[in-house]
Amino acid sequence: MAPDKASTGRAVNIRDLDGPSAQWIRELQTSGEGREEALTRLHQLLLRIARTEVGRRSSHLRLVGPELDDISHQAAADALMGIVSKLGQFRGDSRFTTWAYKFVILEVSNKIGRHIWRNPSVPLEPEDWNRLPDRFGLDPANESQWRELVQALREAVHQALTVRQREVFIAITVDGVPLDALAAQLGTNRNAIYKVMFDARRKLRASLVAGGHLEPIQQADAGQS
Repeated sequence: MAPDKASTGRAVNIRDLDGPSAQWIRELQTSGEGREEALTRLHQLLLRIARTEVGRRSSHLRLVGPELDDISHQAAADALMGIVSKLGQFRGDSRFTTWAYKFVILEVSNKIGRHIWRNPSVPLEPEDWNRLPDRFGLDPANESQWRELVQALREAVHQALTVRQREVFIAITVDGVPLDALAAQLGTNRNAIYKVMFDARRKLRASLVAGGHLEPIQQADAGQS
């Protein structure tokens, strides 16, 4: 279960951390049995968080029992790998467990997002759709239009976006992952995420317009001030 020992970059100054965080870093940066025990405890913590979050979001997934638990285990395992690989990026701005929490919440969002978009039998509920930005101009009047737009958007997400654009779009607009949490997990910054989202929205709108699902944006007359 244990990942390879992390490449931690510059060493964390443990003296600057709160007691519990310092203990986590110290144990995860050591070797041998102590590190294995710390990894096991951390995995158990991440799994508890993942199960709680998956349970909270499960109402519209059309999944129960083993499949939900499988998502939780995958999210916890991937979060553990991410935390260990980025251990050197922890600066003590929050408690270590708070920092680790962001990783597993993002992984849960990623797993659920992939399930939603890969399985047409799992439609987005209206409350999920309402998370999408107003700038899309999507205001369907009845259920049949909802379904048509959802299907068109799902296809556009897969066909028009790059892997990174798809990952960021689903995490933020569908699953509501906080921007800072997503930036931390992807090892980037808010501005870079904004740029990815801008390009993704532009591509998706163009695809929906081309398919007749949205009206094109009317450009101002060239001579208008």
